[in-house]
Amino acid sequence: MRFFLVLLLFLSYSIAFSQSKEIKINWDGNRVFSTSSSEFEIPFFDNYNYNFTPSNGISLVAQWTDNSGIDYNSIVIEKLELIDISEDQLMDLDRKTIPDELNYNIKTSIAREKTYLFLELNPIINQNGSFKKINSFRFSYKNAPVKKSKINRNQSSVLSSGDWYKFYVDKTGIFRIDRSFLSQLGISVNDINPRNIKIFGNGGNMLPLSNSIEYPIDPIENAIKVYGEDDGVFNNNDYILFYAEGPNGYNSESNTNLNLYSDKTAYYINIGSSPGKRILENIQPDNPSNTVINTYTSYKYHEIDEYNIAKIGRRWFGNRFDFNSSQTFEFNFPNLITEEPINIKIYTAAVSEISTSMSISVNNQEISNLNYSPIGDPVLVSGDFYSDNIMVSNSNISVNLNYNNNGNPSSVAYLDYISIEGTSDLIFNNDQLIFYNKDLVDLNGVGEYNISNANLISNIWEITDLNNVSEIIIEDIENVAVFKSILGEEKRFIAFNQDSYFEPIIEGETTIENQDLKSQIFLDEQNQFQDIDYLIICRSDMLYEAERLAQINRDNNNLNVKVVTLEKIYNEFSSGNQDIAAIRNFVKYTYNNSNDPNNRLKYLCLFGDASYDYKDRISQNTNVVPSWHSINSYSLSSAYVSDDFFGMMDYEEGMMDNSDKLDIAVGRILADTPQRATDLVDKIESYYNSNSYGDWRNKLIVISDDVDEPWESIIQGTSNSLADLITDNKPFFNVKKILSDAYVQESSAGGERYPEVNNAIIDGIELGALVVNYFGHGGEDGIARERIFDKIDATELSNENRLNCFVSVTCEFTKFDNPGRNTAGEFLYWNKNGGAIALITTTRQIFVSVGVNFNLTLEDYLFSLNSDTYHTMAEALRLTKNDPSISGTDQRRLVFFIGDPAMKLAIPKPNIQITEINDIPINEFSDALQGLSSVKIEGQIEDEFGNKIDEYSGELVTTVFDKNIERSTLGNDGTSQNDSPIILDFTTLGEVLFRGKSSIENGDFTVNFIVPRDVVMDVDYGKISFYSKSTSSLMDQNGYNLDVLIGGINENAAEDNIGPEIELFMNDEAFISGGITNENPNLLVKLFDQNGINTSSGIGHDIVAVLDGDVANSFRLNDYYQANIDDYQNGTITYPLRDISPGLHTLSLKAWDVYNNSSISEIQFVVHDQDQELVISNVLNYPNPFVNYTEFWFNHNSSYDLNVSIQIFTISGKLVKTINGYINTSSSSSLSRDLSWDGRDDFGDKVAKGVYMYRLTVRSDQIDKQVSKIEKLVIL
Repeated sequence: MRFFLVLLLFLSYSIAFSQSKEIKINWDGNRVFSTSSSEFEIPFFDNYNYNFTPSNGISLVAQWTDNSGIDYNSIVIEKLELIDISEDQLMDLDRKTIPDELNYNIKTSIAREKTYLFLELNPIINQNGSFKKINSFRFSYKNAPVKKSKINRNQSSVLSSGDWYKFYVDKTGIFRIDRSFLSQLGISVNDINPRNIKIFGNGGNMLPLSNSIEYPIDPIENAIKVYGEDDGVFNNNDYILFYAEGPNGYNSESNTNLNLYSDKTAYYINIGSSPGKRILENIQPDNPSNTVINTYTSYKYHEIDEYNIAKIGRRWFGNRFDFNSSQTFEFNFPNLITEEPINIKIYTAAVSEISTSMSISVNNQEISNLNYSPIGDPVLVSGDFYSDNIMVSNSNISVNLNYNNNGNPSSVAYLDYISIEGTSDLIFNNDQLIFYNKDLVDLNGVGEYNISNANLISNIWEITDLNNVSEIIIEDIENVAVFKSILGEEKRFIAFNQDSYFEPIIEGETTIENQDLKSQIFLDEQNQFQDIDYLIICRSDMLYEAERLAQINRDNNNLNVKVVTLEKIYNEFSSGNQDIAAIRNFVKYTYNNSNDPNNRLKYLCLFGDASYDYKDRISQNTNVVPSWHSINSYSLSSAYVSDDFFGMMDYEEGMMDNSDKLDIAVGRILADTPQRATDLVDKIESYYNSNSYGDWRNKLIVISDDVDEPWESIIQGTSNSLADLITDNKPFFNVKKILSDAYVQESSAGGERYPEVNNAIIDGIELGALVVNYFGHGGEDGIARERIFDKIDATELSNENRLNCFVSVTCEFTKFDNPGRNTAGEFLYWNKNGGAIALITTTRQIFVSVGVNFNLTLEDYLFSLNSDTYHTMAEALRLTKNDPSISGTDQRRLVFFIGDPAMKLAIPKPNIQITEINDIPINEFSDALQGLSSVKIEGQIEDEFGNKIDEYSGELVTTVFDKNIERSTLGNDGTSQNDSPIILDFTTLGEVLFRGKSSIENGDFTVNFIVPRDVVMDVDYGKISFYSKSTSSLMDQNGYNLDVLIGGINENAAEDNIGPEIELFMNDEAFISGGITNENPNLLVKLFDQNGINTSSGIGHDIVAVLDGDVANSFRLNDYYQANIDDYQNGTITYPLRDISPGLHTLSLKAWDVYNNSSISEIQFVVHDQDQELVISNVLNYPNPFVNYTEFWFNHNSSYDLNVSIQIFTISGKLVKTINGYINTSSSSSLSRDLSWDGRDDFGDKVAKGVYMYRLTVRSDQIDKQVSKIEKLVIL
């Protein structure tokens, strides 16, 4: 509820109020609010929640918990103290956003039974041209019961039984249905009793967005008139008349005359066994009339929805003013009373880099000018409107709009709509005349309606109640029809004749299957009531995959999950019409009707992509499961898409006010096609599979942008603080900091770049991390101005079974609602070979200051910093948005959860403990782990109570880190503050001294390794990190130790002067140097050294691979090395090479052992060109000669599956054997050894000893290419 109070009315009252709040604002100069592409310097205060958007200006938010609601009539604001603020001090604050009087909003705000009172006000006002800022005031109120939504418990749907048929109307008025139309619907007309025909529908108006407005949640039967029904047979001349409401009509919530979701309205016909509702006679009052009504309110509009100018928001525009800068729109109002003013509204917008304007003329008289400001970033469109009463001299009204582009030919203006409302004489027009009179609402008594020219009227119906139309019976209608009605409300009527009926429309499938969501949604398999944990809503063509997702959550999370299709929701909750409020109303029904308030619906998944276009006007549209879009459609920071709308269940919510709080954790699966749905559910399923268990679950990555401007130091500072908070509160995590400014910046033709940062991000993600958090500037194509990670990187990632939650509170990273431009976030989520399992991400531009608070608050809930009980990722986001530190800003709506809302991070359970080191109990061990010393670590797997799990068997990964490293950023851009360069000192994890696997038996494990010589000499505490997974069940644990000293050198170590042994392969160990690979092969390295391999990154002692001698772009492979299980001497590296050009390549690799002895090995490989011919090489059979078994080997250059045929001939050319096979190339190996021969012919007989020839033929059907080679073999 919003109040506007003139300042002169702010008086002190002596009334005693039960509650009061003192508000004193601590003004603190100006602050800069920045996005990736814009800055605003505006007045600031720091002691209440501060909310700013360019479109709405500044607001103050104060909220406090209160178990009661508020009596809005009891509110008093007193002791208001104002202080002057000069216009110069307003800086970049748009003066249009400053109200002329105190403007505040007070509401009761509820989140899952927790009640708040929420006060929001504009702290700066324009008092008669003088700007004032509020210094303090007192706010007093009385409590009142909290209003709650009506609960419709155990209500069955009318669709649950009978035969149902759907049809449409495209306008409002009287429609006629005849026998032919019923037959076309599929109704067997000969078998029906017309008295049992029923029509259901709730009209074509959009459903209310506000939860406080009651609206039917089931199709309502409409009163109809069936001519000829009395004989019980629907004859050829029989027909049905009914009043239907089409899709159009003014909607104040969206300021439009056109239905946002559809151009037609659905209705149902039901043929039942009982009589249908019929139009009854309207009972006119007996009392004499005190008012004669011979006029009505006449309303006409021009509106076309063709352009969404900025491709954001829910406002669409029609006529375009570019070359055709002057356009005229004609309106005819029959019998307009020109002595009364008309009300005219004109809503327009323009896109121009300079100021432009538009003149408005009515009947050749200029009445006003509209003015448009230059656009910029984030405001992409400038809007202006005219609304006023004017006089006209005749009933033909001509509206001319003339756009002045001020000489800029690229400037374009658009018309949203023109509406005109006037008063006309009540004269029948020989058509369908809908009439009402707004002036009667405030009158009492009885009114007498006089309709002139009435001799052609056949019927007059009252249509005030859409579902209960009644007929006004007037005897002997002549020129004037007279009837009476009670005054005091806006009643609507329609007069028509027999030649003016409309015809309904048949489209698509006409029959509707029986359904009853409201009764069945809570029933389990035994038809017993069971509260629902999780609701999935999908389009019918994705139902199978949605059910798969439901079963995954039943099996893994023990949730009661129900899947419902959009079609069924629309059928039942919006009588067959697309409407986002129908989805919300169904969710609200499910939430409110829980048996136990503590077991109410927790999770909602919107299973499908969304678009700013509800009506499929654009090509390749992705409006699978629609979302809510703001009415603001101009600004990238204020116009947004949000699924929060579907999670707000309380009485005063639904309008997406700042006070509305989330009750349900909402997530969205961005599936635009059924195949994409399959791919995404496959990824979700893989997250729970045994192959996804690994020590990557102990890893986190925090990435920050660099510092281009002084105020941006807060970006890297926030990222560093995030990492440190997690490290301090959850030390079992190993946090990798990638602070861009700590790496060397390089110049390129495309601008400044950080190639090492790009490599570090890609390597970190592909090695695996539970969460990746980026904070800084970003956009649809990637993150940071230096492009440290872009949509190409997102597409090419290969981290299957190591999927992260990618957190990116940055601008537009996942602006998924524009089907015409896919974003980096979408590619990251869609990546079938890896990428992210979920995104906590933004869809619009967000201010950095908001991002700072959001990130810090989100971290607390996502990682449960003060608890060992973890929320799902979407629930963590819900709690963040409801948190008092965040819920005051409407930019929180810009942050989405993309993924399964019931999924938790795969955080292993505690605990893994060290019991002994070098046979000394851990609590007695005080020696330092010295370089070149042998280390034996023994330990056990424990439960949450510290008891050893004796039956635990599995595999342990141990990572030993050297001491933390103190680092500093480099100040690459030379940015300074107070004449000092901006440098951040920070701490990172030490280098990895050892990483290897060990067996766990009966809960015990032993780890052996030798500490590298390159250990930092200073003695201090390092870190030992553990991860284990059970081999008998899907169970994993983690642990850590921070109490072991590391440093120094073992002077008595044995001598070692021999470097490690190195074997190199491509894709698999069967690869032969010089063989063929694809463009993205995996480098496989096998390493052995008597004392182990060095991964500690001593100077010049990294494991480094060099491709084609390009030392400057070598690959550092330390992080990819892992010792074999129970064997620290042997280990492997698997490293994905990316985008290698076709042709011959040479790769050399240098590795060091822990004694710093090195070795080098080299391999050659040929990358095939996918545009070249199909090639096979290295054709042979092994063994050769052979007795009764040989395999056929060959290399190929195909990335497509292959059909292989081997024909074996005698020397004379006789065919003795044909072998056919199929090769699946998904393994990425270019070597085939899948076909074999036992030395028998096609009849099963053993062939004679001797020399034979064979022809190997390989064919790819996908590229329609074939190649053959001939070789010899010998049978002994």
